[in-house]
Amino acid sequence: MKFDNTGLENFKVDLTRLDDIMERHRMVRAGQWDYERVTYDKKYTIKEGTYYLRVQGYATEGDVDSFDAVIQLMPPILGKYYYPHGIEYGDDEYFPHDLIKHCRKALEALKEDLAVFAE
Repeated sequence: MKFDNTGLENFKVDLTRLDDIMERHRMVRAGQWDYERVTYDKKYTIKEGTYYLRVQGYATEGDVDSFDAVIQLMPPILGKYYYPHGIEYGDDEYFPHDLIKHCRKALEALKEDLAVFAE
């Protein structure tokens, strides 16, 4: 499920600042990056299954490996995890209403914090 028009897709943020803010919002980058892209995940384990709220971005300047990059954020997505295959984001997936509501609130809070530092 894609969250359109959150405003996050309009932000470019310094990687170091982005890492700090995402960590405060319990969005984990861990090993999910390469030289040009980053992915931050927030895990939700509820009775319907395991879900991940994911915010991705790509470097418009510098590279991620050197921690000297400006990251253009992309529209956030929500996916359901299926062991051992991975995460599915399709329109045919079921996403509980309360989970979607919580994700929207989390993204709004994230947007407020990022807006201070975004280009």
